[in-house]
Amino acid sequence: MKAIVHTKYGPPEVAQLMEVPKPGPKENEILVKVYSSTVNRTDAGLRSANYFISRFFTGLLRPKNQILGCEFAGIVEETGNNITLFKKGDKVFGFNDNSIGGHGEYLTIAETDAVTTMPEGLDFDEAAAITEGGHYALVDIRAAKVKVGQNVLVYGASGAIGTAAVQLLKHFGAKITAVCNTKNMELVQALGAEIVIDYQTQDFTKTEEKFDFIFDAVGKSSFGQCRPLLTDKGIYISTELGKNCENILLALTTSFSKGKKLLFPLPTITKEDVNFLKELVQNGEFKPVIDRKYRMDEIVEAYKYVESGQKTGNVVLKIVE
Repeated sequence: MKAIVHTKYGPPEVAQLMEVPKPGPKENEILVKVYSSTVNRTDAGLRSANYFISRFFTGLLRPKNQILGCEFAGIVEETGNNITLFKKGDKVFGFNDNSIGGHGEYLTIAETDAVTTMPEGLDFDEAAAITEGGHYALVDIRAAKVKVGQNVLVYGASGAIGTAAVQLLKHFGAKITAVCNTKNMELVQALGAEIVIDYQTQDFTKTEEKFDFIFDAVGKSSFGQCRPLLTDKGIYISTELGKNCENILLALTTSFSKGKKLLFPLPTITKEDVNFLKELVQNGEFKPVIDRKYRMDEIVEAYKYVESGQKTGNVVLKIVE
């Protein structure tokens, strides 16, 4: 089968399209013929290993899982002997950050992992883009224990995580202030933000609003910068480690405080999470935003665009044209 392989860590150019053996499902796995995947920050981070600590999980000197692609959507082609939840021909989507593999024509995944049948009315491109931004946003919103009526600021509201966060926060009943660039202001407002700040013309830290939760979906702010904007027991969460990995240290030190806190929840995803996101899609409360689509042989260009920091929502990788 065709797959995009990286045999070493590095820039986008280390990802190469080549022929590799087709996997076979174990007794508790399904074999999925992948139609669509995405290229996202998770994939870029695993490929580059710029955070050296990540190598303790992905391989110290070279990547253990050489076919990236956490998100996928496709059709079940074969099932293991012990499969009860899926059958051949089912359209499925999900998130696989264990063995990964979405950037190949086939992947295997345990039926109990983060995979479920596709929502009615969605195509493969849309289904593939549900889970990455969706589950990162969901983990952090749950960690902050957002309640109906709370005042929340989303910084970086036009990316994959940010666009998901705005829609999820609307579902949970929060009052949303979003920070994004000029071209995406209308989009972010349409997703559910009540107030939109254009960071290209305004300094969001000058707002007089106070927030119960500040969520930095792109990791470009800091706790120190945002602390004056928090309520007395406000919570700050960033999707990045921060300068000199300060967010891990601050998560530990502020945990003893009765006041403002920085949280650093570890991202996890379950089948229940995927089913929850599916339900929101079916109810019209969540729709993944898609920016661009690339072919497999355009993977280097796709990575470069993702890493430019200019994408809006998700970048889809077409496995089947």
